[in-house]
Amino acid sequence: MNTRPNITISTLDAERLESLLESLPDGTFPGREALEAELLRADVVAPKDIPPTTVTMNSTVRFRVGPDETFKLTLVYPRDADGSPDRISVLAPVGSALLGLSQGDEMEWPKPGGGAVKVLIEEVTYQPERAGELHR
Repeated sequence: MNTRPNITISTLDAERLESLLESLPDGTFPGREALEAELLRADVVAPKDIPPTTVTMNSTVRFRVGPDETFKLTLVYPRDADGSPDRISVLAPVGSALLGLSQGDEMEWPKPGGGAVKVLIEEVTYQPERAGELHR
């Protein structure tokens, strides 16, 4: 049984991510197959047709963990990750899993030292498509 939620990505993100994957030398990115699988299963639509609550590249997302803890992250391309704690690369396993999800979806988040915690995508606080900024 497949319990993964449906995902939607834009044609622009799909093209950019496929180019990124093609540019990576073989064997340098352990999560390559997972990201490729996400791209293959995604519903790909024109940027203007992306729902405003969907996580796209360069979106900022507020997550909820339990009743009292929230945090924000921006999903970025590797060149923009820069080690900031508020950015996550799409090449990270959590980053590729986040792509295309929507407000209200839950995902497993690895905990330091092992295990995982469920986090809720509480809000997409910024989305380039919604803001009309397609060339970020």
